Parts: sequence; C-alpha cells; structure tokens
Amino acid sequence: MAAHRFTIGQAVQFSPDRREDGSARGRYTIVRQLPEEGSTPQYRIKSKTDGHERVVRENQLERRAV
Repeated sequence: MAAHRFTIGQAVQFSPDRREDGSARGRYTIVRQLPEEGSTPQYRIKSKTDGHERVVRENQLERRAV
C-alpha cells in the first residue's frame, strides 16, 4: 500500500492524460484522500476556478504554491 504524497487542503496542479478533457487542467485543492486504484493513490480535488470536483490519480498531480 503506497502512502499519499498530498495532504487535505494542499494546492496542486492537475494535468489530465492526453485522452482526457484538457480543459480540466489547472489549479485545484485536495479535498479528500481516497483508496488506491491498483497501486496508485487517488484524491478528490476541487477547482479553484469554478468549484468543480473530480477524482484523480496521484500521478496526475504536482505540488503547487498557494
């Protein structure tokens, strides 16, 4: 079981995969840590722009300064 790298409330940059909607790219806040999918931790994140929430894999996120 892998440990989550990001904490609740942390600012992150979301970069979707090429096959996913690129308009979702941007600044988000970690709302919740979720169980792994395979061996990759997942998170619920909330957009700082429009408030939209989504579930993403850890490898789609980067640390971001507030």
